[in-house]
Amino acid sequence: MIRIMLVDDHRLVRAGLKRVLTEVADMTVVAEASSGEEALELVRDAAPDVVLMDINMPGIGGLEATRRLLQRVPTAKVIVVSMHLEEPYPSRMLAAGAAGYISKDSAADEVVTAIRRVHGGGHYVAADVAGNLAASLVKGPSGASPFDQLSQRETQVMLMVTKGYSTQEISDRLHLSPKTVSTYRYRLFEKLGVGNDVELTRMAMRYGLLDERAGTRNEP
Repeated sequence: MIRIMLVDDHRLVRAGLKRVLTEVADMTVVAEASSGEEALELVRDAAPDVVLMDINMPGIGGLEATRRLLQRVPTAKVIVVSMHLEEPYPSRMLAAGAAGYISKDSAADEVVTAIRRVHGGGHYVAADVAGNLAASLVKGPSGASPFDQLSQRETQVMLMVTKGYSTQEISDRLHLSPKTVSTYRYRLFEKLGVGNDVELTRMAMRYGLLDERAGTRNEP
């Protein structure tokens, strides 16, 4: 049996994945966690072979959770399951040790295929994610983005700012104090050399992190 841990702060997402996996004869869900911190508490006792990991969660988030989890249980394989298919998310998660990267819109058979592939020692990256990675590599060193220097949490805040979320809304969604959100905001401005939200948004669009739909306020 392939032992699987689900890490996602949305209960419905975990339920959907669990429903898919319980119908597969050689797979079993041994643990569920709603945050990176909870995953780290459970991982040693649960001893999963494969961890399906979300990126954006309250607390340390999926990037840091992946790093720490693989330090604690090096034999585990992490597959990212996220709505964020654009750079810099895939390259950062793969650099942190993830063995796979698929979309939350993936069909059930793709999820199963990804699990089997990484459990067997391989890697699995969804086609659209691979396309984004390839496009990023084609740019070469001259196409390096100033956003590469941001931490995962800074990237979260940046995306929410550029999509028009207020400080209070960011605070509520990321479970941070408004003061902490403001600190992240000014740190972003300093690192990226911009003076306000408009300049930040224009820079994000210039480097392909946003498109014309940026104002639709999709969940970051």
